[in-house]
Order: sequence, then structure tokens, then C-alpha cells
Amino acid sequence: MSLFDQRLSEVHSQLRKRELSVTDLVEASLQQIKDVDGAIKAVLHVDEEAALQQAKALDERLAKEEEMGLLYGLTAGLKDNIVTKGLRTTAASKLLGNYDPVYDATVSQKLKDANAVVVAKLNMDEFAMGGSNENSGFFPTRNPWNTEYVPGGSSGGSAAAMAARQFFFTLGSDTGGSIRQPAAFCGVVGLKPTYGRVSRYGLIAFASSLDQIGPITKNVEDAAYVLQAIAGYDPYDSTSADVEVPDYLSALTGEVKGLRIGVPKELIGEGIDPEVRESVLAALKQLESMGATWSEVSMPHTEYAVPTYYLLASSEASSNLARFDGVRYGVRAENADNLIELYKETRSQGFGSEVKRRIMLGTYALSSGYYDAYYKKAQQVRTLIIQDFQNVFADFDLILHPTTPTTAFKLGEKVDDPVKMYLEDICTIPVNLAGLPAISIPCGFASNGLPIGMQLVGKAFDEATILRVAHAYEQATSHHQRKPELVRG
Repeated sequence: MSLFDQRLSEVHSQLRKRELSVTDLVEASLQQIKDVDGAIKAVLHVDEEAALQQAKALDERLAKEEEMGLLYGLTAGLKDNIVTKGLRTTAASKLLGNYDPVYDATVSQKLKDANAVVVAKLNMDEFAMGGSNENSGFFPTRNPWNTEYVPGGSSGGSAAAMAARQFFFTLGSDTGGSIRQPAAFCGVVGLKPTYGRVSRYGLIAFASSLDQIGPITKNVEDAAYVLQAIAGYDPYDSTSADVEVPDYLSALTGEVKGLRIGVPKELIGEGIDPEVRESVLAALKQLESMGATWSEVSMPHTEYAVPTYYLLASSEASSNLARFDGVRYGVRAENADNLIELYKETRSQGFGSEVKRRIMLGTYALSSGYYDAYYKKAQQVRTLIIQDFQNVFADFDLILHPTTPTTAFKLGEKVDDPVKMYLEDICTIPVNLAGLPAISIPCGFASNGLPIGMQLVGKAFDEATILRVAHAYEQATSHHQRKPELVRG
């Protein structure tokens, strides 16, 4: 078993016993990046010098037998829209190609406080707008299982890097499925916490009422450890929830007896690839054999989730991205004759086509005469979607269905058809609209060798239940133990 195949707790144990040093871990990550990232292109910025300096300091503390938390010395990669002091943060956009932050996002600071080592920033769809990682302003990331296929998006770099075992864990952000969809495509675990559970301070905003930071890991136990470190109230984030954070590790009991699972018929029938459906149904049978029960339920407003999401998310993006004007930070157009020209040229040159498309859609939806017809109506439908979840949770403990309608698709296959690309998010978007926690875990492989993911959705702030069920299923199966041929040996 290679170093990166081990659970975080196993690596931690070896550090405590002085069988490994933090420098060993950092050098292993740096070497893995050099060995495999040329094929998958998951990494944007590597901070080798600072990572090795931090490793040396942590090793000196180890020698003094100082107390160490579970993430001590473990290497991490962060999605490039999470601000890191002194480490370039571009949101994979040319507009921020020269942006070196002077402060840390709250999650970045929490990882520093836990003595984890942030080695690199990871590729993404520009400003988190996309579902395939083909919208990066620099280059597309490829799926480690088959480099002709996309890794998903917008946290495609974080999921691909995890599947390629470049770090012990990564962080992504999830606005409409951007942690869970790439996790499913890349055969790893992706957790979207409840909205407000993890601080968004220092996350470059796409859609403020939907964005949430979460971990991508090899297994469920590791996800619980990372969530424990980054969760909690933050006074710097006005949307942060002052809700007690439980001990997530104690929830991993392996017990699912008596658990009631609802399976939305709208997300298991028409439009779902037969191999995906069969894998999810097999997973339900596995959970049933362990003492859980499940029934088909209806969430009738699911069909409106995609248009609702794209109206709301684009409207918020139109507002949030107005700050990128070439005046305060980021790249500035050099050929402008006046202030208005500066705005126009900077944004025309700096933003990619997908970002421009969403800004235009959002600006239109918010404009005078159209606000009530589009934005207000979308907010009303969002309320109906939330009520769908509430109705199901009145009788069930969690909801289970496929993470994505299909497995990963080929690079370039949907890049020219935005509607087809947007429909890939049908299974994940409702969760963001409702602000609920959800986790994607591997549940099988298609005939083409690509991973299949299933999604477990919980009640607000009940990450413990979805972690418990996901962990119990994982312990009874072996899907999570497979890794791409790319990283063997």
C-alpha cells in the first residue's frame, strides 16, 4: 500500500511514532505532482519552497514531542478560488492572473491552525462556472481514469488531484454540485456541508446564497476528519451559522439498522443512464441487507431546479463579479482611453465565454421590467423545492439517488451546448437550492471503466447521518479502494 492509499489516521499514527516525517509527506506530494500532473493538469500553482519550510518547522516541533492534531503535517491542495495569503489565487481566470492575496480565507487559516501543509492551488472552471473543468482560463484538467474524459467541474482539479493521489485531501467549493459531480466522475468522496456550516470568508464568490466549501477525500472517514477541522461559526461571514459542531468521527458507527431512505422517482428513472441506475439500486439493496429500509418518493418540483438555479446563480454572479473592473485588483487592460473603456476592455479580455454568458443572463434577469418575471419567480420556485425536501424528511432520515445522470463524458463533447452541459447538474442542484448537506461516494463502475457515484442528502446540519451511512456502505464494499492505472506503482 502506497503512502497516499492510507487513511489519514494511519498516516497520523506513523507520524506520532516517528516512522515518517512531515518532510517525507511534503516531498511525496511534490514528487507525485511531478510524476502524474503532466497527464491530468490538476495543479495551477505550487508553493514548493514554503511547503518544505513549513515541513521543516513541523518536524522540529515533532522532535520536541509537542501535541499534534490529526491533520498535522498532512498535505492539501485547495481549489483556486479559496484565498491563500502569499500564494497566487486566480479562480482560474486571466482576470486574476497576477493576484497574490494579502490574507487567508477562514478555511485556509483553519488548515494552518491544524498544521496541515497547503502545497498547491488547483485548477477549476473559471470563477467556478462550469461542470467539466473545460472553462478554466488556463487549460482543461483531465480525468485520471481516462484522460480523454473530463474530471467534472467546477472543482475538477480538486477531484482529479485526489483521484491521482497527489495530496492527502483537497478542498473544493460547491454551488450547484461542483464538489459532488467531479467526485463522482473521478471515483472519490465529495462532501458538500450544510450552507453556513463552513465559513465562506475568503472564497471568491460565484453565487453567495449557494456557495459552500467542502472536502474531497479518498474515503468517508477522511472526509469526517477534514470537515471537523474546517467547520464552525465565523464572525467574518455573515451567512455563517452559529450551530454546534458535533464529533463527526463518533458518528461512524457502521450502524444503519432502522434507517429510512427516500429515493426520488424523478432522479432514478428517465434520463438516468441504465448502468448508473443499476449501481445505485444495487447500493440500496446492500443498505437494505444491513437493516435499512427504502421507498420511492416524489419531489415534483425537481424538474424546475435547473432553470431556477441558473437564473438565481447567474443573477448573483452578475452582482458579485461587478467588482472585477481592472481598478482595484487583478489584470488591467492597457489599451483603454477612459474609465468606461477600461471597464469594457478589462472585462472583455479577462473573462472567458462561460463567465460572460452567465453575467449577461444574470444582468438580464435582474433588469427593470424582468426582475419579477424571472428572478422573483425563481425565488418562489426555490421555496417549493425546499418544501419538497421538507415533505420527504418528515418521513425519512435521508435521501439517496445518483450523483450524476451519467458517468464522465469526453472532453469537447458538450462544450458547445450549454443547455446539455447544464442538465448534467439535475441531481445535485436541488441540494444547493435547499442549502442541505450531501455526500457523493463511489458505488460502482460502468462498462467503460469510469466511476459511478451515488449521493446521500441529509437534513440541515445533520452531516453526521450522511457520514454514518456513507461510511457503513463503504465498509461493506470495495469501490473506494480502486484507483486509476495512471497512479499505480
